[in-house]
Amino acid sequence: MNAPFALLRETARAVDFRHPGEAERIERFVVAHGGSVFHRPAWLEAVEHGTGQRARGLVAEKGAEITGWLPLTEVHSPLFGRVLASSGFAVEGGVLAGSQVTALRLCDAAMEMAVRLSCPSAELRGPAAGEAWTVRTDSHCGFVHTLASDDDAQLLAIPRKQRAEVRKGLSADLEVSTGASEADRAAHHAVYAESVRNLGTPVFPRALFDAVLDTLDADILTVWHRGIPVASVLSLYHGGAVMPYWGGGTQAARVLRANDRMYYELMLHARRRGCTRFDFGRSKTGSGAAAFKKNWGFEAEPLAYASWTAPGHALRDADPTSERHQARIALWKRLPLPIANWLGPWIARGLG
Repeated sequence: MNAPFALLRETARAVDFRHPGEAERIERFVVAHGGSVFHRPAWLEAVEHGTGQRARGLVAEKGAEITGWLPLTEVHSPLFGRVLASSGFAVEGGVLAGSQVTALRLCDAAMEMAVRLSCPSAELRGPAAGEAWTVRTDSHCGFVHTLASDDDAQLLAIPRKQRAEVRKGLSADLEVSTGASEADRAAHHAVYAESVRNLGTPVFPRALFDAVLDTLDADILTVWHRGIPVASVLSLYHGGAVMPYWGGGTQAARVLRANDRMYYELMLHARRRGCTRFDFGRSKTGSGAAAFKKNWGFEAEPLAYASWTAPGHALRDADPTSERHQARIALWKRLPLPIANWLGPWIARGLG
């Protein structure tokens, strides 16, 4: 008599991606519930292949029906400690659920999983449920805008001062290429590695970029000056939006306005690919990067980020803008590029 009612009881369990059909079921749930690219099992698996950090996740179910999903990456680093992140190496994540009860069940299960895995903290780049979690909405903002109907309208949609910078880039001696070939990947990695070294942060492993390009809908747009790449961005495509995710420019890019040219060309390229929105990603609230995006006419939308730390443990600090890391950042900026590129991936794969 009680069997039919047992099937309706919601449970939460850890996901086994080795099980046939497990990832496909969750992928369908992510699409149906408007999840981000970072909610996809494909993202978790690309991160695992590219960094060695293990893909995990928690799924809520009623019988055979998925009612909630929490993507997770188990990250461990000798410098920054261990953390269960949703999602690893991502700017979005957190719980996808049809009810607050389901969200609470998954968040509670995430804390239990963190303890079992000896992770003293958990981070959700998205909402959380339950009083045990600290939620902030003042640390990061997102920037999304609708793409214009044609090239001229896209240029005119950019505010006047920023439009003038784009026009300078359009008149410079620059060429633009798009693709995911070995040449595209090599150019992107060279530019990106120099860009982040100049900012004082270690570069991610090239294997991570390759895994994302090979697994997800992604490509590279590069701006060249006389045969030399000066600006390049690896972009993600999901749900009708393009997100320029890993991008940067060399020292020469500023004078040439190559970064301005790059983002404008990406807007045009994305529209031709069928995208309707441009997702400029997240930036620290009040940062120079946030101001740059506002100059393009994008409105800042606060993002909710949640964290949990086990009793008796210090809050994990992998924030490059924190006071604790300023001396390390200053030192990193002075490293010769070959040394930074050699050491960087070993450090960056533990940032999560």
